[in-house]
Amino acid sequence: MLQIKRIYEPYDSKDGFRILVDRLWPRGISKEEAHIDEWEKEIAPSNELREWFNHDPAKFAEFKTKYKHELQDKKELLTAIRKKAQHQKVTLLYGAKDTEHNQAQVLLELIEK
Repeated sequence: MLQIKRIYEPYDSKDGFRILVDRLWPRGISKEEAHIDEWEKEIAPSNELREWFNHDPAKFAEFKTKYKHELQDKKELLTAIRKKAQHQKVTLLYGAKDTEHNQAQVLLELIEK
């Protein structure tokens, strides 16, 4: 099973294996509070794409296309997450305030395909 969750939401042991999918460490969260098992910076959007998008919902469709293009050479990482989710619950963690327009949504969609 695969799910996404804001890292600012309280830790829950039912989250299973927790993977941070942001390029930058979330502000105000200590490593202990985060309870992450992996930090996969490599599958986060590039700095250029992240800065261009700037969490603007009007740009989300184009962001999604560009981000999927960036992920073309990260298929091994996505496959590894998919395989892990077949055997245990996996939670993709992100820091964005917008729960609908963020990279974790795109990753969830791609991995579940």
